[in-house]
This record gives sequence, C-alpha cells and structure tokens, in this order.
Amino acid sequence: MTSAMPCARSMKPRRMFSADDSRYMARALQLAERGLYTTMPNPRVGCVLVKDGHLVGEGFHERAGQPHAEVHALRAAGQAARGATAFVTLEPCSHHGRTPPCAHALIDAGVVRVVIAMRDPNPQVAGRGIELLTLAGIHAEVGLMAAQATELNMGFISRMTRGRPWVRLKTASSLDGKTALGNGVSQWITGPAARADGQRLRARACAVLTGVGTVLADDPHMTVRDMEIARQPLRIVVDSQLRTPPTAKILRDDGAWLVCGELKTTADRARRDALLDAGALILEQPGADARVDLAALLQELGSRGINELHVEAGATLNGALLGAGRVDEWIAYLAPKVLGDPARGLFALPEYAQMAQCHDFRIQDLRQLGDDIRLTLRPISS
Repeated sequence: MTSAMPCARSMKPRRMFSADDSRYMARALQLAERGLYTTMPNPRVGCVLVKDGHLVGEGFHERAGQPHAEVHALRAAGQAARGATAFVTLEPCSHHGRTPPCAHALIDAGVVRVVIAMRDPNPQVAGRGIELLTLAGIHAEVGLMAAQATELNMGFISRMTRGRPWVRLKTASSLDGKTALGNGVSQWITGPAARADGQRLRARACAVLTGVGTVLADDPHMTVRDMEIARQPLRIVVDSQLRTPPTAKILRDDGAWLVCGELKTTADRARRDALLDAGALILEQPGADARVDLAALLQELGSRGINELHVEAGATLNGALLGAGRVDEWIAYLAPKVLGDPARGLFALPEYAQMAQCHDFRIQDLRQLGDDIRLTLRPISS
C-alpha cells in the first residue's frame, strides 16, 4: 500500500488567530487557486496585505519566472504596505531563484506582521524565510488554514519531500466497476458534467500518463479540451516495447514522451528512430521482466519538475501503479449503469486470498455531477 506522504510541518501558532485573520487567509487561498493551471513547477501562492482593518493590496503567483504573490501584493499596496500585516499561503522564499527573495521584499516594505498558512517544504527555504522575518523584528506566525494550503499544493509538497509527483488516478466506470464493453466501446459511460470535471483535472496537472494499450485501443489526443488554457500538460505513454504507431494522435501537437524498457535489437532501434522522427521523446526506464520501472520513472519526473501526474489508463497500468503503492489519490467517476460481466474492469491485479491483502481507501470527498457520482479517495497506509 502507499505510505503516507510526509506532510509539510507547520509551527504551532504563538497566538490565537482571529476571525478576521481567517477571513483574510481565506482570501489569500482564493487568490492562490487562480494559479491552479499555470504556476507549475512552482507552488500556488496567494498574498493579502491588510492595514487598519482594510485590505490594501493582494496578489497571486501566476507563472514560473514571474513575480511571486507577495511582490504583486506589495506593488498594489504601495506605501500603504508600511505597518501592514501580510497573509500568505506559503512561507515567503528566502533564496534567489528566478526572482529575488520575497522575505526581503516584505522586510524592505515595512510589513510588521506576517501570517503564514504553512512552511515551505522546499529545502532551500524550509524555515529560513520565517527566520529572516523574525530577525528583522517582524512577528511571523504559522499554521492558519494549513490544511487548505497543503491541499492546494500536494504536488509541490510531494516533489519536495519525496522527489516524485503526486499521482492522481482518474477512472470512469459503471456501478459494476467496468470501464468499457467487452468489444471496447466506452463512449460515453459518464455524462457531460463528469467529463468536464475530468478535463479540469487534466488541466491542473503537469503531465498526463497513459499506457500503450489505451493508445492502441482508443488513439486519444490526451490534451485538455473545451477550456481556455495557456499550456497543455506534458503527455507520457508507458510503452515498454515501443508499440506506439508513429501516426498516433498523442504524438501530434508538440509530441509526447514514450517510456520504454531497454532497447536491445536493431528492430527496437528502428522503431525508436521512427518515433523520434514523429516528434516523440524516448525515455528508457528498464525494469524487471522487460517492463518499465515505474518507481524510477516517477523519480525521473520529479527531477524534471513534475508536481502533479494525472493518470488516465487501462487496467494494466492502473493495476501496476496501485500494486506498486504509487497511487496517492483516486478520482472515481461512477455512472448509474451496469455493463455486465464481459465488460472491461478498472485494475489488473493478482487474486488475493485474504482481505488484509486488499487495497483500502478513505473517502475524502463525495459529490454528484449530473447523474454521476465523483468519489475522491486516498489510500489508507498499511
């Protein structure tokens, strides 16, 4: 089973937070969510500046390389930032990256108090931003609405603490757990509302992962549809033997990554060259039994700045990820249909002899979308 992701630990607050504090932090979280589809590989961060009970500046981080939330809020506030309180959803950075340190910007602006939802899990920050503020005489308090801030940046936290992305598995099935008829027909099991929600999940991810079986059966684009977005997530296919046709739709529109096992023969290399010519990037991650090493793949994706990995695959890859304990979250859409025994299932897993061997999940959220149900599930650690 999946082990729990190490949490970004927050300091116990030194005082009770007021109702106004909570209100302003809630606003900062709303602002941070505006970067849901754009900030990667950076975290989603919002900031609000308040002085004498009035909001004087606010901002959020939109894209890597552009100003952080604190800088936007300080620019909006101008001279009113002096003597103000800053509410920020993530510890202000203390290091020089593509932009200067936000902790210094808050200090230079004359802010007197900073309320922080959660510490930054980035080892380059990890308390140093708070330390800089404290040394400058600013009251820095941590822990207000930390759970909400954590949920917003699960992928970034996962990459910083585990070196790999947060793996979100999405499935759409009938009530009897089937994803397609026995002849392969699957459009449409769920209704328009559930399908639109699934597109939003794709859009927030850094990358979308599928298996070669899905490519061969459905020839999907795996792009985000019916949404105005500034970027498409990276598309990745687990294809141990490079069976993806060079004409596959997933290779269009800036190509995709194909992850394979070890390429040994002349025929292997010929298929690789044809796929390279079609725009694919080939990544070798050889594992046991000529399969792809999924654990190594996830670590590689983490090293390349992938925060959230959205999985839309068939039973084989779904089962491999679940069996390897690499599913952090499962979004299951259930349609009020019954497809019958010959239809295709969700996971290819070995037969278990004891209930203790089964995979247990906790329901995080349950809601209705049109006629369908969406379950958000997270594995219970064994």
